[in-house]
Amino acid sequence: MAVVDALSANDRFLVVSHENPDGDSLGSMLATTVALRQLGKDVVMYLSGDAPLPREYAFLPFDDLVRHVPNDIADRVLVAVDCAKADRIGPDPGLLMDAKLKVDIDHHHDNSRFGDVNLIVSEASSTGEVLRDVFRELDVVITPDIAEPLYIALVTDTGRFQYTNTTPKALRLAAELVEAGADVHAVFQQVYESVEFAKLKLLARALERAQVIEGGRIVVSVLLRNDFTDVGAAEAYAEGIIDYLRAVEGSELAVLIREPPRADGPTRRVSLRSSVDELDVSAIARRFGGGGHRQAAGFSSDASIEEITDVIRAGFVEQRARPSA
Repeated sequence: MAVVDALSANDRFLVVSHENPDGDSLGSMLATTVALRQLGKDVVMYLSGDAPLPREYAFLPFDDLVRHVPNDIADRVLVAVDCAKADRIGPDPGLLMDAKLKVDIDHHHDNSRFGDVNLIVSEASSTGEVLRDVFRELDVVITPDIAEPLYIALVTDTGRFQYTNTTPKALRLAAELVEAGADVHAVFQQVYESVEFAKLKLLARALERAQVIEGGRIVVSVLLRNDFTDVGAAEAYAEGIIDYLRAVEGSELAVLIREPPRADGPTRRVSLRSSVDELDVSAIARRFGGGGHRQAAGFSSDASIEEITDVIRAGFVEQRARPSA
């Protein structure tokens, strides 16, 4: 395995993931860092920007996470986990231009394979699952401080083992990680039952604005910039809100359009979720330069809310009009 060779042959690493991280990206970053350090490697964790991490993952040990590119980047191998495209790592071009070697480990089927070495397992439930196989080849011992972030990667990307990517392998991995020390109850409490009041108020705004189109098959909602400021919520608080839209009876596509509270980025960010196997939302996201999974994708755009909605609607109609294979 080329990835294993690259990780074994080098001693200094920079572990990165995508902006606006979720459970899989954060869990994968942390597990990779701990695993490489167990092997005696010098590892720095990096995340672009200065936005706070999502509150539900604040209990994870990210004290040494850096938000600036280290000066010795030329001496380090960049390991990107759960990142489908290079530009999602962040705006600093020095990362890819200056790194000694680029290793890309992911499970997004539309990964651009931007690494010098790529391991993309599109049928895997999560990047955490891919990493478990890599760690096995490296003879990494799955200690509790590796098991728990891997479990978080797995449980969040499978929607608490409810999405169609919940395979027998994913369930066997969950059992292994629990046996290795992942605290299921603590993870559930921290990730799903520690909701700040401001996030609850933000959810109320999204539900109030929710609309159905295409006969109820598409559910769309919008969070405006002033919604975040009014309730005192950071952009990360929008994480998970789309799942409430996805749960509407009869819906096949859920759409959440949000305006980041900070004005120095894209005008709007959009999340897409599919409730049916036949609908590939990553194909819709690619119309805007985004991407993701078949059933979960996203993109950023400076187009108006109306324009975004129209293009998404057209993409949905086009796909659902095709005869089933």
